[in-house]
Amino acid sequence: MENQLKELFGAWIQAIGTVMAAVGSTPSLNEDFQKSLNLWGNALQGTGNALIADAQEGFSLGKLGDEVEAIGNTIVIAGLLLNYNEEIKKKLEINGNMLQAVGGGIALAEDLVDEPSTIRTLNIAGNVLQIIGNSLQAKGGIQELKSNAEKEDRFKGYKENNEFQEITHIQSLAINGSWIQAVGSVLSAIAQTMENIAVDQ
Repeated sequence: MENQLKELFGAWIQAIGTVMAAVGSTPSLNEDFQKSLNLWGNALQGTGNALIADAQEGFSLGKLGDEVEAIGNTIVIAGLLLNYNEEIKKKLEINGNMLQAVGGGIALAEDLVDEPSTIRTLNIAGNVLQIIGNSLQAKGGIQELKSNAEKEDRFKGYKENNEFQEITHIQSLAINGSWIQAVGSVLSAIAQTMENIAVDQ
């Protein structure tokens, strides 16, 4: 019972964290506030993933996946906190998001072999959305790095309109990725809640 409650608590902490990070990706917000939301959102995601992993006894793909995701969150946090140049910070964020996607893929493998049910379907949908979300965020980060490198080779003002469109596209990848991940995380938390209710009955 204690482990079930820990897993449920971890699932909702993770869901709250992903929603916070998604809100933090909104460009219209103050930059410091965005960074704060992103930092705390990833901290909550990492804590939630660690709690879920800790609640599972023995080895399982689900546990391994949650541990990998928690490491991914920690790397994103390092990129936000450590005093590196912007390129290194962005690379840490990209690698952190990629690790979260890999962790989601590992956890997904376990759900795919379990007996089909409404709870399993929700879990699969939640994991797939989180994988897609993290992958989009990583892709956005890669394109941002590429765009920054290309800008150094251009004359100032040259292709200015195209640059604006490119930045908007990159921002939309990160924003959409964040919200897709948040929806997936909430679905997984709902699935965990349903599982706990089913066990109690």
